[in-house]
Amino acid sequence: MDRDDLPPSINFPEEEEKILKFHDEIDAFRTSNKLSSIRPCFSFYDGPPFATGLPHYGHILAGTIKDVVTRFAYSEGHHVDRNFGWDCHGLPVEYEVDKTNGITGPADVAAMGVAAYNDKCREIVMRYSSQWRSVVLRIGRWIDFDNDYRTMYPSFMESVWWAFSQLYEKGLVYRGVKVMPFSTACATPLSNFEAGQNYKDAQDPAIVVAFLVDDSVENLELLAWTTTPWTLPSNLALCVNPGKDYVKVRDRTRNNRVFALMECRLTWFFKKAEDYEVLEKMKGEKLIGLKYKPLFDYFIGLKESRGAFRVLGDSYVTEETGTGIVHQAPYFGEDDYRICLREGVVTREMAPVCPVDASGRFTSEVSDFVGQYVKDADRNICQHLKHSGRLLQQSTIQHSYPFCWRSDTPLLYKAVPTWFIRVECLVERLLANNAKTSWVPDFIKEKRFANWLRDARDWAISRNRYWGTPIPLWVSDDMEEVVCVGSIDELERLSGVRVTDLHKEFVDPITIPSKMGKGDLKRVTEVFDCWFESGSMPYAQLHYPFENTERFSKSFPADFVAEGVDQTRGWFYTLLVLSTALFDKPPFKNLIVNGIVLASDGQKMSKRQKNYPDPRSVIDRYGADALRLYLVNSPVVKAQNLRFFESGVRDVLKDVFIPWYNAFRFLMKSGIEPWERAHEKSFIVPVEVWPKSRNLMDRWVLSFTLTLLRFVHSELRAYRLYTVVPRLLRFIEYLVNWYIRMNRRRLKGEVMEDEEDWFAALHTLVKVLTQLIFMMAPFAPFFTEFIFQRLKTKLDFSNFEIANIGEVSGAADEHGAPLSLHYLINMWYPTESEEDKAATAGVVDSALEARVAWMQAAVEAGRSIRTRLELPLKAPLRTAVLIHPPDSDVVNALGKDGSDGLAVYVREELNVRQLTVTSDKAAYGVRLRARLNPATAGPRLRAAFKPISNALSALPQSALEQYLVKGEMTLEDELLSGDDVTIDYVVGDAHDSNSSEGNPILKAAKGKLKKTGKLASAPLMEEKEKAADGPHWEAQAWDVADGLGRILVLLDVRPDAELEEERLAREIINRIQRARKKGNLLPEDTIQVVISTTSEPLRKVLSIHATLIDVTVKQPIACCVDANDGSGALTTAKSAVEARGEKLGDLVVSEATTISQDNLTVTIFHRETKNSNSKSPASLKQVKVNSGPSAKSGSQGSAVKVRCLKTGESIDVHLADIHGKRLVSDVMELLNVVRGAFGWVKTAEMRLMHCGSEVKCNSTENLLRFSGLELSLE
Repeated sequence: MDRDDLPPSINFPEEEEKILKFHDEIDAFRTSNKLSSIRPCFSFYDGPPFATGLPHYGHILAGTIKDVVTRFAYSEGHHVDRNFGWDCHGLPVEYEVDKTNGITGPADVAAMGVAAYNDKCREIVMRYSSQWRSVVLRIGRWIDFDNDYRTMYPSFMESVWWAFSQLYEKGLVYRGVKVMPFSTACATPLSNFEAGQNYKDAQDPAIVVAFLVDDSVENLELLAWTTTPWTLPSNLALCVNPGKDYVKVRDRTRNNRVFALMECRLTWFFKKAEDYEVLEKMKGEKLIGLKYKPLFDYFIGLKESRGAFRVLGDSYVTEETGTGIVHQAPYFGEDDYRICLREGVVTREMAPVCPVDASGRFTSEVSDFVGQYVKDADRNICQHLKHSGRLLQQSTIQHSYPFCWRSDTPLLYKAVPTWFIRVECLVERLLANNAKTSWVPDFIKEKRFANWLRDARDWAISRNRYWGTPIPLWVSDDMEEVVCVGSIDELERLSGVRVTDLHKEFVDPITIPSKMGKGDLKRVTEVFDCWFESGSMPYAQLHYPFENTERFSKSFPADFVAEGVDQTRGWFYTLLVLSTALFDKPPFKNLIVNGIVLASDGQKMSKRQKNYPDPRSVIDRYGADALRLYLVNSPVVKAQNLRFFESGVRDVLKDVFIPWYNAFRFLMKSGIEPWERAHEKSFIVPVEVWPKSRNLMDRWVLSFTLTLLRFVHSELRAYRLYTVVPRLLRFIEYLVNWYIRMNRRRLKGEVMEDEEDWFAALHTLVKVLTQLIFMMAPFAPFFTEFIFQRLKTKLDFSNFEIANIGEVSGAADEHGAPLSLHYLINMWYPTESEEDKAATAGVVDSALEARVAWMQAAVEAGRSIRTRLELPLKAPLRTAVLIHPPDSDVVNALGKDGSDGLAVYVREELNVRQLTVTSDKAAYGVRLRARLNPATAGPRLRAAFKPISNALSALPQSALEQYLVKGEMTLEDELLSGDDVTIDYVVGDAHDSNSSEGNPILKAAKGKLKKTGKLASAPLMEEKEKAADGPHWEAQAWDVADGLGRILVLLDVRPDAELEEERLAREIINRIQRARKKGNLLPEDTIQVVISTTSEPLRKVLSIHATLIDVTVKQPIACCVDANDGSGALTTAKSAVEARGEKLGDLVVSEATTISQDNLTVTIFHRETKNSNSKSPASLKQVKVNSGPSAKSGSQGSAVKVRCLKTGESIDVHLADIHGKRLVSDVMELLNVVRGAFGWVKTAEMRLMHCGSEVKCNSTENLLRFSGLELSLE
């Protein structure tokens, strides 16, 4: 790995691939596990995915969350076993085999043979395991694939047997017939929670049929409504609500037929009141017992034997839908079965009336429709009823209906014999154990999951399938003798047969002799629901209780699990049920629930529709770190859904990683390397030391860093990733756009308070970036490693003990530094130890953080004005006014006159000459104005709107100030709050609060002041009128971070010729620097710059502002008057270089550009200095370097002579031109001019002295008193 190469830009995915290779070379993951082997364990359960499909964004999201938490747990000082798991059995695998081999039902499997069928399942179960491994590792997840667990391993299956045997011994297992969701595509019943996973909107027929009552004089017909016509051949009863009102009516539109239905459903069934005549009203109980003729004669014999085809009563019949009479097919509906069982129409012992096979086709019992798939038969059944005159209405209905989660086909509700785990008796314990867990977000636990537990039903755990763990029950033919086997050894003891594989084809031939004289006991045919297996993973992955008993006791319950919100009815549920039933403990302590990742159109991601980008291609384009941050910095980590946009990943790269890289590169290339050249030694700082600095911004960023570090530590311990990542990303933005931006010259050694200031600035940034990569390592493991490998060369680890690192071969380099960032344990989280307290004492300064927040708000507000007016920051302005609340801390932050503390940063960032800080709004004509919002208050106030609006306009300023504080007021007996009232700032001199008129110079528009702690985004000034003199104010309100208060910023934007010239000078500087960048030049490269232009205004600017330009560029600059094509640049450059006794080198770059519609060409040449080891001085128009006796100040304005006492050299520096326009602002800038003139890079302490006293001037006006005098430089 090349640790020295830091080009202007990098290919992030390629660098990640290099990190992956590096981690493989040093065996990083296993080495980290060795380093942590002596640490306390952090237990983590990885939910097993199916390997029959490729990983998608949902898997990547959950995997990233797991990786972040487990990396953090490791870094906090834990050993974390991270073993991948695979769900190998069940419908997903069988469904693929069935599709491939054309298997449609049990007969096809029997023809193939169970052994051959399971062999095919075994062949494909790990089909995509290599792709899974590739994607999971490429996303940066550290997890052990070589020591994975698989539900198909015999050791895992044996533990499942043990768990089931424990439930059986506790009396929690029983066999029964139950109407269950049934997948006809997979030919197996599903549990209720499986059915609840995949509801979809579906269209079904909705029909009303008439059942003719037996022996009725009036030929009474009972009307029933159903959306499942296919169940009508199995109808055995009708049901009414005994307490509701029913009516007999004569239907005038249907030959005066007499119908019975619920009274409240008349208007639904009849279009018009005149279509029917009410003959009689009655309660539903009067209809109970009536017998009727069945629609079909398939089961007519049950009329005599079981009392079928009569009216029953139950309160489950509602008034909301249908006719109030419900047809009962007891083996196709849960309520139907319950009621018919209660009334004796069916019994538990009788053969079910269920003429539908496992594929969803009618059997021979329904002769008219035999072999037809029931949903397809709906049309034919309706046609049959129409011909018989029983069909009265036919339409379609769209409703939410359960689909098979695997085959995506509609489920049927069908009675099947199955094995159950009693869950309903465990509900109270389930709720109690759930209460002991911590969920993020908590509302999923308290609402969705707890509600699901309260309504939990007994769990159907058997499946009529083949590829799964066989249910270990051996039974007699009459089911009266049952033996439950809990292990391989027990099976051998009972049967005399030893097996090494527990799949169906191996154990089904085994019989157990009966102890009751019932012959050989045979195993039941069913296998376990695969959710029973995944729910058993806490102990089955360890082959508990057959081995690893101590390891299990230490790892159960898990410290942490994480999956999607859909697992509230899946894995989370089965984990809790089995854990409660077996151990009466929750299976985990902490849980993160993520939402669902959807396609950009809000639909489910679909391979068929191709509505999402391939994850691997996204990683190849933008990198895994960018994808990880995009996912975990979204609502999806709060269990909300995320619409996936590839552009979002690109934006993370653009807005986070590229600025972060540029900041690091700036530190190394523009800060540390020049420091090392200047001091001729390596820059090395102890990794554990927090630097001490007098600089306010250094102290702020260190305080901000430690505050953030403590926050991150606390929040990650609470598993709140959604609060951490936004703060980390905001920190990167603050670091780049505030600290580095405002300290670039200090970090480059161009401006220093003293000899130590440069080092302090660099040490500060090194410490901050070090802490940043430590905090970001769990989230962005690749880029943090990239930085660490380069930054650690500047870090001294000799005084820091890295636990256990010396005992693990290959964990540290020759200097004792860890080979990988991800080896570090318990390093950067300050503890309560006295040592840590001493190391960080005084670092956190909350008051300073608040002061900087005020400064940032002022700058942001000013920038907002400039953005709104399209006024670039290069354009200087005269004045900025900061108006603050009377009790705020702005004065401490910026000084009363805007000249102290952090005010210099405000002036520089807003590029203003003068800064005024005040709480006196009236002095600047700033008032509050209130307006009633018609959109929100209008509908509520109605007629009172206008009088209240007038009253609001007449309120004094004090009342509006009070409203801003309280957030509400009462006018005309109406309470106003929230969005009812809009408060605007108005700049002007009008006398009443509602007027927008005023001084034409100060005429302003308005903007809403929000109280949310965020930007008041509406412009406060929409138009202005220019005048001959006086300020032209533009205003913007801004809410300070952390609710500290509000600030109003006014900028004087009146046109100014002097300031316009300075703007042009900065534009020229910008063009020069752009040309240097285009030429790939480094700051230390010796060059000659030639500016070619025929523009008189630009040449004037070059002359007047030569000091500013030369000091900034720090290289010789010459001006050439030619045809704007740079043709005379070579001659000009050669003359300038030879005049200094130097040699002109090759052309580097020549770039034509435009400034304010004037043409200009920047040409840059290499040059060779007299002494190649020294920095060549800049050629300054306002600075004359003298090696002999001191010369008199020039005649073109005010100048001061500065003599270096050490060398005898002196320079003349012009402080202002002949017009009095400022060239040098204060002593600091004067020293910078001197340093640039002599080409000094070293940070020797410099002081200006006059008559034995140090010169300390903070303005040009004060410096001007030294015009014509000589100052000495010490």
